[in-house]
Amino acid sequence: MDRSNNILLIRLKSIGDILFLLPAVHVVRENFPGAKITFLTSRENAALLEGFREVDEVITLDRVRFQSGNPKAILSEAFSLFCRLRGGKFSLVVDFQGYGETAWLAWLSGAPQRWGSVYSTGRRWAYTRGVTRNDNIHLVDWNLSLLQQCGLRPGKIVNEFVLPDSALNEARRFFAAQKLDTAKPTLFIQPFTSSPHKNWPLENYISIAGHWRARGVQVLFGGGPSERTLLEPARAADFSVAAGTPLLVSAGLMQLSTLVIGGVTGLLHLAVAMQKRVLMLVGYPAHEPGFPYQHHDWAVAPLTGGSIAEIQTGAVIETSERAFAELGAAK
Repeated sequence: MDRSNNILLIRLKSIGDILFLLPAVHVVRENFPGAKITFLTSRENAALLEGFREVDEVITLDRVRFQSGNPKAILSEAFSLFCRLRGGKFSLVVDFQGYGETAWLAWLSGAPQRWGSVYSTGRRWAYTRGVTRNDNIHLVDWNLSLLQQCGLRPGKIVNEFVLPDSALNEARRFFAAQKLDTAKPTLFIQPFTSSPHKNWPLENYISIAGHWRARGVQVLFGGGPSERTLLEPARAADFSVAAGTPLLVSAGLMQLSTLVIGGVTGLLHLAVAMQKRVLMLVGYPAHEPGFPYQHHDWAVAPLTGGSIAEIQTGAVIETSERAFAELGAAK
């Protein structure tokens, strides 16, 4: 394949799964240094691609329009997307998601080479190389395996998200507005995930926050727009709350913090990719092996092998004390 050709990578959702493509994007760039790399994702995740320094262009799919039930809006979005795909003149498409819709998008691109992650044999027709998905390894490792099985040279694993300066500056403004000092030790807590069974009780996080506030550490709670009401107990306890800030600004808040604590959620995976020290609370059974990626010792799990709710507050305090001590950031 001519290394000056255009390459399209497909992953529509979700935040964590898109972040798990960072090492794979690096491998693609290493193998095709002169190529233009385009990434197709859902519109709501487009901002995340600003931190993928090896991606040259982003194409978005507007799910809201497709789900609107308005035939005119659906046809308009579909035609626009088709024109973007064909207009890209892609020589290679890699579908990392492997859903029915992404298999169709890969095929509709018209690219002569189409590689894909295959869940169902019924979708193999869409690809010139379809590789059966292995759910028993971390998704980062599967993405790399897919590329290797399709003939790319593996290299050093680079899991690095580059935060835009604009997001970091906005985070600094938030710190100032909340009277937080960027020079002081700060604990960022992300209490909620997208799945209730992955959530540790909020009152436990507030207990952790109280422990560290008593020791002079600043505490900041993060969350999405839908979690403003859920985070009212933290606000009532006089903790700073950043609910509803844009994703990259939340990333900036974590970057300015010393330690990040939370469950298995995209924002924690983002912290790991920014090389921030995290404590990730993981319950059993472990649906996704090997979290946090490359830092399994940063996980906190119940000793009994039960659900995340069985993790003891004392165990998290003890582990966070060790983490702060390693960072030399708190007494």
